[in-house]
Amino acid sequence: MNKKACGARFKALLDTAEVTTTEFAAVFGKAAPYVHNWYSRGVPAYRMEEVARLLSVNSEWLKTGEGPKASRHLQRLDESGNVLNARDINGVYKVNEPTDVELPFYQETPTVAGASTTKVVVDSCHSLRLPRSYLDSLEIKYTDAICAHMIGNSMAERIEDGSILAIDRGFTQIVDGAIYAIEHDGMVRIKYLHRVPGNALRLRSHNRAEYPDEIFRAEQIDAQRIHVLGWVFWWSTLTKLRPQVPFL
Repeated sequence: MNKKACGARFKALLDTAEVTTTEFAAVFGKAAPYVHNWYSRGVPAYRMEEVARLLSVNSEWLKTGEGPKASRHLQRLDESGNVLNARDINGVYKVNEPTDVELPFYQETPTVAGASTTKVVVDSCHSLRLPRSYLDSLEIKYTDAICAHMIGNSMAERIEDGSILAIDRGFTQIVDGAIYAIEHDGMVRIKYLHRVPGNALRLRSHNRAEYPDEIFRAEQIDAQRIHVLGWVFWWSTLTKLRPQVPFL
């Protein structure tokens, strides 16, 4: 993909609709520079479908310049459900025909090349689509939803190794016994969380036979950079073995 050409098409669409970078960035809860960088770098892959829907264009055309553009003026809805041109009102965009939401993936990556320490970053090459109606039913803002992979068997047999998880970053308050994604010194860990007196935290695995409870005191939580990424509200479960057909 020619990122500069993609960025130029994106900028032209905003200019035509008379929408500022500040207004468009508000859709994602970001400041203007977040969107302004796309002019030179191109729209990120994990945002391509969502941005194309908001701008009423074909995502393949926005990405490559090929195929039908199917362009219409950028539109959004007022509180009564009336469709208005973007230049007529200020506010938050809404997808006219919401169906799916594209969630970005988060992953561990070395802090520097060859390092053994890791940090958690967005994987711009991958995303996951979930029904927006499902997120709405759980009162999850789609801009707060992210994905990650389950690594290891600490949550087996409830969440298998390799499963995909969906996480609500807007729900970080600990409810005892709920499943959360945490970042622990640059690692993504999936655990049941429990509050412990003295501002301590218990991490519990589903596979308790192999992974005993871990309790971290307040000073350890700070020293080991433990913080809650969000509540795990969905996961896929992968079957490890293909069934064997008998008598063949």
